[in-house]
Amino acid sequence: MHAVIDLGTNTFHLLLAKVVGTKEVQEVFKLQIPVKLGEGGINNKTITAPAFERGLKALQQFQEVITEYKISKVFAFATSAIRGADNGPDFVAEVKKQTGIEINVITGEEEADLIFYGVKHTVALTNERVLVMDIGGGSVEFIIANNEEIFWKHSFLLGAARLLELYHTTDPISKEEQSALIKYLDFELLPLKNAIHEFPVKTLIGSAGSFESLVEMIEQNLDKKLHFTTSCPVLIDDYHKIHELILKSTHADRMNFKGLIPYRGEMIVMSFMLIEYVLRAFHIETLFASDYSLKEGALFKMSGV
Repeated sequence: MHAVIDLGTNTFHLLLAKVVGTKEVQEVFKLQIPVKLGEGGINNKTITAPAFERGLKALQQFQEVITEYKISKVFAFATSAIRGADNGPDFVAEVKKQTGIEINVITGEEEADLIFYGVKHTVALTNERVLVMDIGGGSVEFIIANNEEIFWKHSFLLGAARLLELYHTTDPISKEEQSALIKYLDFELLPLKNAIHEFPVKTLIGSAGSFESLVEMIEQNLDKKLHFTTSCPVLIDDYHKIHELILKSTHADRMNFKGLIPYRGEMIVMSFMLIEYVLRAFHIETLFASDYSLKEGALFKMSGV
């Protein structure tokens, strides 16, 4: 059994699990703590003092669990908020000092590789290219691949926490802010547009996070059963219905929205704006949600599967 720690910009994840066969992750224990490490400082390249302290407390809690379960193999990795912060190395050093946990600060390219490694164990890929999308708080990863190879990958500093500070100051989000965000994405996602021109895709696979929430919201608000195990298809029309509801909602509405975990209520508008942009800009015809992503990809790598 292995322990995987994913230090995301919004949420720290601890997964204790083992791989059964070649595709199944058997969870023993899972804990998610909404640390909000990027809050108040992500666009200024810093981890603020309150966020720094929240992060340390979360990892102390993780270490207690790891000790309790007597886990010897631990892989902890940090993504956008820590790798982009000037005091990121200080956080890594302090975690090592206080808990003994060694954090690997991975690059955006390494993050994309692990995301795809997790996703490909849930969706039966063919020789047809697909676009994989993972929305984090600090970054968004895109991968164009099929069952045999990765054609293109990139990590963009367009995570929901970053966009929230820049383009979501009204409640609900205003038409003006929506338009400004779309213009921003038009410019920032030009490398993705060029890649899709070179490697056309019709299918989008969204990994974990916002896409898990999407499935839950469709089931509970549209009265549908999607049979979500490790992945499932999502009707794009159903996505649009939930998207419109979220776009019109206030923060208070989202705290009570059926199927939406409260700690995701703050970021979900930006996440859905990103998904909507990709669906429309690239004329996506088929949408899948995958339950596996970064931490499962890391687990498969650790297990040599």
